[in-house]
Amino acid sequence: MKSSQETYRILGIDPGTTVMGYAVIEVAKRKMSVIEMGVLHLKKLPSHQQKLKRIFERVQSIIDVHHPKELAIEAPFFGKNVQAMLKLGRAQGVAMAAGITKGLEITEYSPRKIKQSVTGNGNAAKEQVAAMLTNILDFNLDDYYLDATDALATAVCHYYQAGNPLSGQKRYNDWGSYLNDNPKRVAKK
Repeated sequence: MKSSQETYRILGIDPGTTVMGYAVIEVAKRKMSVIEMGVLHLKKLPSHQQKLKRIFERVQSIIDVHHPKELAIEAPFFGKNVQAMLKLGRAQGVAMAAGITKGLEITEYSPRKIKQSVTGNGNAAKEQVAAMLTNILDFNLDDYYLDATDALATAVCHYYQAGNPLSGQKRYNDWGSYLNDNPKRVAKK
């Protein structure tokens, strides 16, 4: 668990094969601030493999420059176009692999969870999320692509969900671990 005095960084990623959003936030004494955010344009690259390679290299470059401890990434949403879903899943996997090879802890969040965490409404529009982030971080987001603000929302969601030193709660990877630590929570028949 992080102490409330520790300074650390979180990398948020909104994966995509046309545009990938990214954002790095720093948490210092329970206060979040934006370090860098932007988008990676991939549309002009001629093949899917070259796009994946560029994603991998760019994510590793961001990690090398900013040294985040954790990577939070938006999970692909389920759509009707199976081929688009496969490509998006590959982009997400490559971004995750780039973080894993640099030793980062990876956490995935659904788009609904991210919106809920930032705005209180899991069905919020991207513009509503950006407006709330402007208020939370006291940072003007008018000049940024919505893909970049989605990545920022992912990093902020991670802080609220897992990285918040105020939570004081242990995180569990499965029900078995939780039940082992909380035997009184098991209902007796």
